[in-house]
Amino acid sequence: MAEIKTEYYRQEARKALKNKVLHAALAGLQERLGKGAAAAYRALPEGPGLRYEAHKMRMQAIDHLDILLETLADRICKNGGQVFFADTGEDAVEYCLKVARRHQVKRVVKGKSMVTEEIGLNESFEKAGIETVEADLGEYIIQLADEHPSHIIAPAIHKTRKEIGELFARKLGIPFTDDPPTLTQAARKALREKFLSADMGISGCNLACAETGHITTVSNEGNIRMASTLPRVHIAVMGMERVTARLMDHDILFRLLARGAAAQNMATYVSYIGGPRRPGQADGPDEFHLVILDNGRTRILADPEFREILGCIRCAACLNVCPVYAKIGGHAYGFAYSGPIGTVITPLLTGINRARDLCQGETLCGACREACPVDIDLPRMILALRAKLAEGDPAWGVTPAGRMEKGMMTTWSKIISSREYYDRSLKIARLGQKLLPIKNGMIRHLPPPFNGWTQSRDLKPLAAKSFNELWQKKYR
Repeated sequence: MAEIKTEYYRQEARKALKNKVLHAALAGLQERLGKGAAAAYRALPEGPGLRYEAHKMRMQAIDHLDILLETLADRICKNGGQVFFADTGEDAVEYCLKVARRHQVKRVVKGKSMVTEEIGLNESFEKAGIETVEADLGEYIIQLADEHPSHIIAPAIHKTRKEIGELFARKLGIPFTDDPPTLTQAARKALREKFLSADMGISGCNLACAETGHITTVSNEGNIRMASTLPRVHIAVMGMERVTARLMDHDILFRLLARGAAAQNMATYVSYIGGPRRPGQADGPDEFHLVILDNGRTRILADPEFREILGCIRCAACLNVCPVYAKIGGHAYGFAYSGPIGTVITPLLTGINRARDLCQGETLCGACREACPVDIDLPRMILALRAKLAEGDPAWGVTPAGRMEKGMMTTWSKIISSREYYDRSLKIARLGQKLLPIKNGMIRHLPPPFNGWTQSRDLKPLAAKSFNELWQKKYR
């Protein structure tokens, strides 16, 4: 498992709120891709209602996951590939290292993959003395900077051209420039040398097909193909939920994925991989391995409240519209997955109590569901996580958090359910507010535990008479 820093969500979010460069970059991304995705859904030949059909398709696959995974594994093995079911991230990493050691691998090139971020594959390979190079340009940039992705499809969105230019000058030894084509060319040259000398390639998997026994990868650069065809060994790592029943499902899901991710009709490169190179074929690896990862997904599958999250196809459409993500970026979430999808999947994978601040930091505006190409109801699941934090849940090992807040809300519900209690409480509050610091007719600070309300705003004092009191006085 990768390093988990969900406990620092509040601190990292506060830092990000001061980062104007980050805000400008994310605003531009959301302006282009967030609005573009909505227009792309409307332009679908089948209409935007196709998203609801895709939801049914994904949930049917989740309902029959055991059969589909067994079928997928059987057909990949018949195609000459090898399949390993990893219960944990550690199991997946150890299997990949075992294959690498058997082939005396010195250098690995890796296509873009969030699931390998989840299990910390890069760090484990580096500790084992195996050079690991990211093939995706954005991932390569943040690898050089020794950082983690801040967005699912735009991992280096938080970096400026100047920062990238300085990074390349320092790491690649080129003269400083902030010209994007020149920087891209420099990265291409450096990466081509790695591709041609790599002993093993690793990729993720966007979706797999049980019917045909293959996995599919999607990209706009094509570098995943360099990782999956040039090295003599290719390992693909996929979350166990990323399987579909039929090849025809791919057409719908990939068209929706491209629209949700980048407002495109279809991604530039879609690759179908089912096994090693066959006799007479010029390209492809001598060995193909598929690692199917559980790492907590079976537990999610068994919970009717949360199994819907396994239908997610990781397109980042929810990040491209989320107002919270737009202000704090991806690093604040402290794990591989950020934005609304991270708000739900991260607590379920790493611990609900441990990642409690993530689900409590969302606005519940509903924009994420409206943008999701497969209509995942993220707001419902965020509320369900909050309920578990309030009440506790032995099945998930959740202890109640915020007992004081719960007590305050319980007291408030009793007050507002009684006219007599409510009127008395108003009178007490009016007297109490006279002790508070007031400037220009506004309350500047509230005492604990209410002081959070006045950290960044002033509050208007309670009126001398309530509307109800004024009404009764006028019309009695």
